[in-house]
Amino acid sequence: MRRLALALFAASAAWAGGTAPAAAQNLRIAMAGETTSADPHQYGLTPNTTLRAHLFDALTETGPDLSIVPGLATRWERESDTSWLFHLRPGVTFHDGTPFTAEDVVASFCRTRNNEGEVTQSFSRYVRGFARVETPDAMTVRIVTRDPAPLLPSDLTNIAITSRRIVPAGQLDFQANQQCGVQGSWPTAQDFNEGRAANGTGPYRLVSYTRGGTIELARAENYWGTRPHWVTVRLTPVTAAAPRLAGLLAGDHDLIEAPNTADLARLRSNPSVHVSASPTTRLIFLQFDTARSPSPFVQGGTGPNPLQDARVRQALSLAIDRKALAERVMDGVALPAAQFLPEGMAGTIPGLPVLPHDPARARALLAEAGYPQGFALTFHATNNRYVNDGRLAQAIAQYWQRIGVKVELDTMPSATYFTRRARREFSVAMGGWSADAAETLLFQQLWLMTTDASKGQGSSNYGGWSDPQFDTVLREASVTMDPAARAALLQRSGRHALEQMPVAPIHFESAVWASRKGFRYPGRVDQTTLAMDVVPE
Repeated sequence: MRRLALALFAASAAWAGGTAPAAAQNLRIAMAGETTSADPHQYGLTPNTTLRAHLFDALTETGPDLSIVPGLATRWERESDTSWLFHLRPGVTFHDGTPFTAEDVVASFCRTRNNEGEVTQSFSRYVRGFARVETPDAMTVRIVTRDPAPLLPSDLTNIAITSRRIVPAGQLDFQANQQCGVQGSWPTAQDFNEGRAANGTGPYRLVSYTRGGTIELARAENYWGTRPHWVTVRLTPVTAAAPRLAGLLAGDHDLIEAPNTADLARLRSNPSVHVSASPTTRLIFLQFDTARSPSPFVQGGTGPNPLQDARVRQALSLAIDRKALAERVMDGVALPAAQFLPEGMAGTIPGLPVLPHDPARARALLAEAGYPQGFALTFHATNNRYVNDGRLAQAIAQYWQRIGVKVELDTMPSATYFTRRARREFSVAMGGWSADAAETLLFQQLWLMTTDASKGQGSSNYGGWSDPQFDTVLREASVTMDPAARAALLQRSGRHALEQMPVAPIHFESAVWASRKGFRYPGRVDQTTLAMDVVPE
């Protein structure tokens, strides 16, 4: 991570000077993606987790550098390989003034497990491994897992703590049954969107939420932590880069996410604008359908599926010049990938070069696999979610054309794309994912492991890859508490996945923000934009 940070900051970070009137206490942020719900347990998209971080807290939180820091739990200890004790923060109240206790934690875990509107087990996967949740007293929670869970403190950063009062009346018992012993209906996404259930302990409270429109927040004056500077915050999705920048320059926004990289040089020379960049673990990758034959968007949906052959997947990877993409398409604000997470994170393989570009070898592998004349596919990608995603997809399609693969490119807004991808409609799909912890375990569990909904494994394995050799090693890593031994196992499973290439890593993008004179945002590795961290100058 240190090497990644130095490389990207040296290439990308720059600030201009400026001051803001001390009285300015209203902040207007233009977001690059649309928040699909105010429900903090619905879908783990970055725009959603951004809103969640303003309204709700978790037992543990992720620092700007991916370190795990206290949240609603001030400290925790591991009693055994499967038992953890969390000590809760005293004096915390919800936005409605009710005190925070251990019952709220149990209620939140129960609601997470029973959220019918959840997408792709975004959050329930974290609690499915809990055998028991106990409350020795009002300010202590014990979590007992079915198997050793080495990343439990990191996992808990994803589970927003909501008020016990939004759960139907009844005695809560996590062990009682799937419903935790509760009779009646659980809160829905609409309950959160309309504010009835959006009762958190975070620094802001929800004033109004509109899908696809502006979200209004007001400072929670009873917040337990450092009071943020901004009294009101407006989060507006503007999914096209040009209108976002135009709004910033016109004074309609104070801070914008992801300005077009082609505009960065011009923005840095503008004394009225600040530009900041943060290295991230956001891997942009390609995911191949290895499960179905025929596959819906390969060879017209008829005949055998070439993507089931590892040689074909390796050929598609070899066709791509990652260094050229980083320089020419990403304008230098990306680090070409050698593996699934940046070197230096636990479980990564030291010394790997950037994945090679070798068109001749790619054509030879296609011929060896029985496709000397190539084949046809449709490549699906977003055009408003990741940095330069539409341009990037077009460049990748051109590389594939050069080795004889006939490509039809279909890009679409993220709101449509993610819904279709969750239904596993695509054959070749672009994806993006950033790490919650500084190791490779979670990526491999979510994106590469054989899908097992009951265990929350492989929930993002939309390509359906299933490899018993890989699964065996990763299962052992998942329950290995010793960090060094776990890292060695993750290196083994990582090497195997790179050889089989069900997911082809492309690069790690850098997150970029631009702000008006008088507003400064330092940036975060997890790419979230937090009003609490924006400071006036």
